[in-house]
Amino acid sequence: MPLTLLPTRASYGLADPIHIEVRDAEAPLDGTLTVWRLGELVHTQPLQPGPIQTLPDLAAGGYGIELDGPVGTARTAVEVTADPRSRLRYGFVASYNPGKDVGAVADFARRLHLNGIQFYDWAYRHADLLGGGEQYDDALGQPITLSTVRELVAALRDAGSASYGYAAVYAVGPNEWPDWQQHALLRPTGEPYALGDFLFILDPAAPEWLAHFTADLTASVDTVGFDGFHLDQYGYPKHAATPDGTAVDVAASFTRLIDDVRQALPDSRLIFNNVNDFPTWDTASAPQDAVYIEPWKPVVTLQALANVATRARAVASGLPVVLAAYQHTYDLAPAEASDRAAAFTMATLLSHGATQLLAGEHGKLLVDPYYVRNHDAEPDTVEFLTRWYDFAVEHDALLLDPSIVDVTASYVGDYNDDLDVTYDGVEVTETAVAGSVWRRVTRTSEGTVVHLINLVGQDDILWDAPRNTPGATGEGELRFKFVRGQIPRVRVADPDHTPRLVDVPIRLDGDHAVATLPALNIWQVVHVAL
Repeated sequence: MPLTLLPTRASYGLADPIHIEVRDAEAPLDGTLTVWRLGELVHTQPLQPGPIQTLPDLAAGGYGIELDGPVGTARTAVEVTADPRSRLRYGFVASYNPGKDVGAVADFARRLHLNGIQFYDWAYRHADLLGGGEQYDDALGQPITLSTVRELVAALRDAGSASYGYAAVYAVGPNEWPDWQQHALLRPTGEPYALGDFLFILDPAAPEWLAHFTADLTASVDTVGFDGFHLDQYGYPKHAATPDGTAVDVAASFTRLIDDVRQALPDSRLIFNNVNDFPTWDTASAPQDAVYIEPWKPVVTLQALANVATRARAVASGLPVVLAAYQHTYDLAPAEASDRAAAFTMATLLSHGATQLLAGEHGKLLVDPYYVRNHDAEPDTVEFLTRWYDFAVEHDALLLDPSIVDVTASYVGDYNDDLDVTYDGVEVTETAVAGSVWRRVTRTSEGTVVHLINLVGQDDILWDAPRNTPGATGEGELRFKFVRGQIPRVRVADPDHTPRLVDVPIRLDGDHAVATLPALNIWQVVHVAL
């Protein structure tokens, strides 16, 4: 079994001691532990006796951790933050049986640095969260034990991850519906909007409902200990009438509900689900902790995902942006081809300043909006996800800082002549095009960053479809204007092959510096210091 490095927490505060667990060592090891920030070595120490390695205090930021020893190099990453709400790497749990291995769930959160976990369908009923007592079957017959829910909350908190209880904001089951049908949102035919015959939909801002809903959430914090709530909706209706003829703008009702929940729970974390981007334009400014979007048709391409992430960041006012992009392909195609689909999805989102909700439990993947119907990740998939989540944490300053801006149109092309990338025989494009290298240039607090996503060899740019092996690009050439009197520097990183930034050769050519870039795999991050 390969050696594993596992941080003791998914995220560390500035005052938290930073411990790294060395796991799966078959014998006492000798070696050197190193800490890297954006490719620069910041700390070295010999391996200490025992499985727990203690690192010195680190400034806020993302770091790569490496252990070089006789059996090779093992890696992980750590986040140190002054504000644990400033980023959201979201995961999930969806089962609460007695005796559940909560330690395995916490370990997986540590492995992927999942600092927020959605507790999907933990409640008794949608309109009566705690009415089942300590043990019950939920509305779809799944057994729930509240002691298990509490154990999960406690284990995840110890692992540096916040727990968000799922709560649908306007859904009422058939048994409870007679008490709420006066607030129904009605179709033009007069029938209530519903999710099949399972749940009926009411105005989420009806005062009577708001009083009940916020009281239920407050009681859930007291009874279970949640750090916050995941507030769900279904994307419809957008406009409707209630039985008394009142016209309801549902977007306005959602923002009213978020406001009321925040007033009732000022210390809780809140995430609202903008289904297919509705109504992000209104809810992004509501008092919540992330901008969360669940994409469906027509958001079917990598470019469409990028556009959603870009729009969300534009209205997020610095909040983290998360897309619940479920990779149904894992249920339909071999794991290797599905892993490539997930990699292209993550490359698209991370290069546009967003993260993906995909993994959770003790190694499960979301392939369906009913999270109970999830997919067991293959061991190779877990290894792939570990590399990519490590990469995201280590390079956070180049990927997810809210101050990052897209400068592609200001830098590339003959008119600008500031910076561009070329490959022999391969087109480089500003948008996602099958058969091309998709290029994006951003300005960050750490310098200029070029994202290169390899779509060579792909027949289309669907994000939820098995992907072909990436086509060969050969080496690339990055040509950019440099500043007189300064020595330009270019470094590259790739989550699969070059996990931390390394220098590439540069030559000077008049007003330009020219760097040779390694051939692309799926995604390459290029850091340019002018």
